[in-house]
Amino acid sequence: MQRSSAVTMRDVAKLAGVSQSTVSRVLSKAPSLVPISDETTKRVYEAVDQLGYYPNLTARSLRAQQTNMIAIMIADLSNPFYHSIVRTVQDIARKRHHDVLIANTDHSREYETAFCEAMMRRPVDGILMVPYHLTDDEIDNLLRRTGAKIVALAKHLTHPQVDVAFAHDDRATFDAVSWLIQGKGHVRIGFIGVSKTFPPGLRRWQGFVQAMQAAGLGVREDYMQEGDWSVASGQRAMKALLDLPEPPTAVFACNDFMAIGAIDVAHTMGYNIPGDVAVVGFDNIPETMLIRPKLTTLAQYPAEIGRKLGEALFERIEGLEGPRRTFEIPIKLIERDST
Repeated sequence: MQRSSAVTMRDVAKLAGVSQSTVSRVLSKAPSLVPISDETTKRVYEAVDQLGYYPNLTARSLRAQQTNMIAIMIADLSNPFYHSIVRTVQDIARKRHHDVLIANTDHSREYETAFCEAMMRRPVDGILMVPYHLTDDEIDNLLRRTGAKIVALAKHLTHPQVDVAFAHDDRATFDAVSWLIQGKGHVRIGFIGVSKTFPPGLRRWQGFVQAMQAAGLGVREDYMQEGDWSVASGQRAMKALLDLPEPPTAVFACNDFMAIGAIDVAHTMGYNIPGDVAVVGFDNIPETMLIRPKLTTLAQYPAEIGRKLGEALFERIEGLEGPRRTFEIPIKLIERDST
């Protein structure tokens, strides 16, 4: 077999006995006014396989102003919450003959900015992102510099050209904490949050505080612990809470990873869950069903998020115009054994 770098479309056309334009139309799967027979298509693909030919994507994108590539920017590849989003979007992209680039930012502004710079160097047709730090002005710059279509899981973005999916996580947090108070009888409730520089962190903190105040309960400073979305930070926060002279009888964590860490430390310290301390998480990742006790959590629906955003992105790539669209994703409290 010849080396793919030495093989051209002309070679494929010669071996298949067709014109270069026919090879191009077959490989691009572009609509054509002149039908291409199944036999011709078969000969082209057989020639491609025999010669080891790969299309020059850069040259094609310059000619057609299309790259057949999209990019996904997510906050944490290790968090199962994002797995269903990525998988669903990749399935949608595959059906439309697009490849997918995936970037992980670790919740970092530096890495989000680096992603934007990479997109300015490497053109793509569309971008799906989960930004924690990027502003509308930075998104506007990315749009102007790349021409790519952009959709986002980001309640805080309001750019008129960016379709967004969002959930009212502040309202969901308020409802869950109110349920701990009114439905479960807790008055000493701890909170494991994250930096308020993260929009979801700020919203969930606000929901917690509002629920406590609405119930006429004070918000104790020593009950407010800050993590970083990780299991280890949940462990540290829970230890600090349980070391208090009067520890809380319930703890709300801003994501499931931190809630899982909290349960682990509580077990290690000899606490019974939920007898001594109840725990509620956020996201409903698969691991919530594997730990013991099974975790009560606020369920988001990442596959639905991926479907909504993936379809919206390709609708824009395929020419849909008009004002930005918003897609609300529901959140549901799933009561399990940890409460």
